[in-house]
Amino acid sequence: MKANAIEQFGKQGLMSLLNAQVRSIEEGKVVIECPYSEIVSQQHGFFHAGVMTSIVDTACGFAAFTLMPEGYEVLSVEFKMNLLKPAKSDAIVAVGQVLQAGKTLTVCEGFVYDATMQKLFAKMTATMIAVPSSKFL
Repeated sequence: MKANAIEQFGKQGLMSLLNAQVRSIEEGKVVIECPYSEIVSQQHGFFHAGVMTSIVDTACGFAAFTLMPEGYEVLSVEFKMNLLKPAKSDAIVAVGQVLQAGKTLTVCEGFVYDATMQKLFAKMTATMIAVPSSKFL
């Protein structure tokens, strides 16, 4: 599953555009890092909220994907993002982890930290749906 998750992550154009990389993949947990650049910033020099949301949504989605049976993919069906403080750092690190995996829906939580993982910038609660891979062919 790890190799398949890395392959699927590599197909995401947005993650490539943001220069985001998978830091680690475990069963039910994925960590993604995104370095700071002007591309990911907003007008005050902080990481853009949309970037933080995209990175942590992806981490949650891939955490859910690690628990999917063969022949299934995941899609986000809802999430709630709490932005706790402006994100100023050399990089952000998003941690997505599964709270409860079901046959159809998987509930995850995600966190966005600074590069040292000492400052918490944001928290997400997300629900992912299992979709047969054949739906995407």
